[in-house]
Amino acid sequence: MSESKRLFFALEIPGDVQQHIVRWRAEQFPVEAGRPIAAANLHITLAFLGDVSEEKQRILAAQASRIAQPGFQLRLDDAGHWPRSRVVWLGPRQAPRGLLQLANLLRAQAARSGCAQSPQPFHPHVTLLRNAQHRVALPPPGFGWTFPVDAFVLYESLFEQGRTRYKPVDRWLLK
Repeated sequence: MSESKRLFFALEIPGDVQQHIVRWRAEQFPVEAGRPIAAANLHITLAFLGDVSEEKQRILAAQASRIAQPGFQLRLDDAGHWPRSRVVWLGPRQAPRGLLQLANLLRAQAARSGCAQSPQPFHPHVTLLRNAQHRVALPPPGFGWTFPVDAFVLYESLFEQGRTRYKPVDRWLLK
């Protein structure tokens, strides 16, 4: 019997944008604000799949390969703090239609394949800090990064040597 993997579909953040965000985060938030997410782990989750068998992974990958959607531009120009989940995030002030369509499609496919989906509406975001237990002062408007999105990725979440890292498993181009 094969082991299950903890998987999710997400958008990659380009390496140069990751580095800009990490520098900006260090300038904007004090060390005690929360635990920073590693640059290589910055992403936008489209659909969380949970623990998935090898067979279910093949089914989900086959469904993902049939998605025919054009790429889009994404601008990260909004930030917030969710006190309940203790997360500080970065996201788009206005989510592009292509992003919402892609997430909705992947979440619907995942649900039909037996991967429970959150009842919360999709809120595209990059987690910047975890364990933000106290009120966090948010940066004033005027920041932002824009980049083209031409693919989405299936990631595996691995916990090794006391750290979480996200390993790309598969990638599909947007047409």
